[in-house]
Amino acid sequence: MLTPVVLAAALMNAAMVAASAVSAILIADDLGPALAGLPNTAGVLGTAAGAVLIGRWTSRLNRAHALRLGYAVGVVGAAGTVLAAVGAPIALLFAGMFLLGAGNAASLLSRYAAADLAPAARRARAMSTVVWASTLGAAGGPFLMEPSQSAASGLGLPAIAGPFLLALAAVFAALVASTYIRRTEPADAPPVRTATNGRPVLLAAGVMIVGQLVMVSVMTAVPVHTHMHHDGLGVLGVMLSVHTLGMFALSPLTGWWIDRSGPRVVMLAGLVGLLVAAVLATRTGLVFTPSLFLLGYAWNLCYLGGSAQLGSAALESRVESSIWTVSALATATSPWLFTLGGFPVLAAVSLALAVPLLVLALRYRERVLAQSGPR
Repeated sequence: MLTPVVLAAALMNAAMVAASAVSAILIADDLGPALAGLPNTAGVLGTAAGAVLIGRWTSRLNRAHALRLGYAVGVVGAAGTVLAAVGAPIALLFAGMFLLGAGNAASLLSRYAAADLAPAARRARAMSTVVWASTLGAAGGPFLMEPSQSAASGLGLPAIAGPFLLALAAVFAALVASTYIRRTEPADAPPVRTATNGRPVLLAAGVMIVGQLVMVSVMTAVPVHTHMHHDGLGVLGVMLSVHTLGMFALSPLTGWWIDRSGPRVVMLAGLVGLLVAAVLATRTGLVFTPSLFLLGYAWNLCYLGGSAQLGSAALESRVESSIWTVSALATATSPWLFTLGGFPVLAAVSLALAVPLLVLALRYRERVLAQSGPR
C-alpha cells in the first residue's frame, strides 16, 4: 500500500519548506543578512549525509526501518530548531537543520520503497507518485506558516517559533505514517529495466547529477535576474510556481512513460530538454517563463528516468548524496557565473555538461544494437 509512503513524503516536504524559509529570517535577524543562507546549506549537507546513512541502514535492516530511522532523526532536528527559535544557542539551529536534512533524505529515498511495493510493470509509476506528492507538501506548507505564528504567540512563544513548531509536528506525523510502511527485503531488487552491466547505471547516475546541476544553477540565478530587471516579487513568484509545476506536476506522466518505453528514452528526452531550456533562458521576453517550466520537467525526466535504472540501495543512496552535494556546489557558484556573463554563461556550462552525456547515451544504444545483430 503506497498511502503511508506518499503521506510521509508529503509531510516531510511541508516541514522542510517551513523550516528552511524561517531559518533564513532568524539568522538574518540574529547574525546578519550575509549569513542567512547558512541554515539551508546545513540542511542540504544533512540531506547528502542522511542519504548515505539511510542506504547503509537499508542494507543492514530493511527499507521500511531505514526510512523510519531517517524520519526519527528529522524529528530530533526539528526539535532543535524549535529550541533555537525560543532562545537556545543559535548553533542549535544549524545542527537542527542538518538533522532535519536527514529526514528530507528519507522522504526522497522513499520513492524506492514505493517501487518495492509495486508490481514490476508499475514501479516507475509508483516512484512518480511519491515525487508528485512532494508538490502537495511544498505547496501546502507555506500556507500554514502564518497561522502557525499566531498559534505560537497564543502559547506565549516568539511568533517566529511557529513555523518550526509546524515543522516538528509535520515530521513527527511523517514518522508515525512511516510505521505503516510495509516491510520489504534489503533492496538489491532489479531496476525497472534490468541493466546488463554497469554502464547504464553509471549513465543514469550522471544524468541525474547533471540534471540537478543545470536546474539548480539556472534557478539560483533567476531571483538575481528579476531583481536586476526591477521585476517585483509577484513576477518572481509566478516564475518559481511555473518551474515547480514543471518539476512535479507531470510526474505521473513520466512514470507511465518509463514503464512503457524504458528509462533510457526518458533520460534522453530529459537531456534534450535541459539543453533547450538552458538556451531559451538566455532570451528575455515571453519565452523566459515557459523555459523555466521546461527546465523543471527536463529535471523530472532525468531524475525519475535515472532512478528507474538504479538497482540497489547502496547505489540509490550514493547517487542521492551526490545530487545534494552538487546542489550545494551549484548554489554557491551560480551567482558568480551569472555575474560573469548572465544566462549565456550558465547555458554554456549546461551544454558542456549535458552534451557529452547525450552523446554517450546515443553511442551506447548504437553499440547495443550492433552487438544484438539483425532481427
